[in-house]
Amino acid sequence: MLLEDYFDFQRPDDIRLKGTRVGIETILYEYIYRARTPEEIANIYISLTLEQVYATILYYLHNKEAVSAYLTDWLEWSHRMQEEQRRNPPPVVAKLLKFKAEREAMKQAKGNDSQISAR
Repeated sequence: MLLEDYFDFQRPDDIRLKGTRVGIETILYEYIYRARTPEEIANIYISLTLEQVYATILYYLHNKEAVSAYLTDWLEWSHRMQEEQRRNPPPVVAKLLKFKAEREAMKQAKGNDSQISAR
C-alpha cells in the first residue's frame, strides 16, 4: 500500500483521510500545534485508526513544505471565517447574544438596586 492510498485528494486545499470526512489538517493541528501524540489523537478522534494518524504524520514529514503551506492556508481561512462569523453571526447566535446582554443588564440593575437599598 502506498502512503497516498490513505488519502482522498478532493482538491488542492482539501485532503481527507480515505473513507472519512476528516481532513489532514485536523490531525496535524493536534500533532503540531497542540503537541499531542498519535495515540492521543486516535483516542480523541475515535472514528480514526492509529494507523491513519501515523500515515497522516508520515505524509506530513515526507511532504513538509507542501503540507506546511496547506496548513498555513487552512489556518488563514479558519481565522477569516471566525472573524466573519463574529461580525455576522447567524440569526440564532445573534438572538442568544442579545438575550445574554439583556440578562447581564438585568443583573447589573439588580446589583445597583441592592447597593442603593443597603445605604
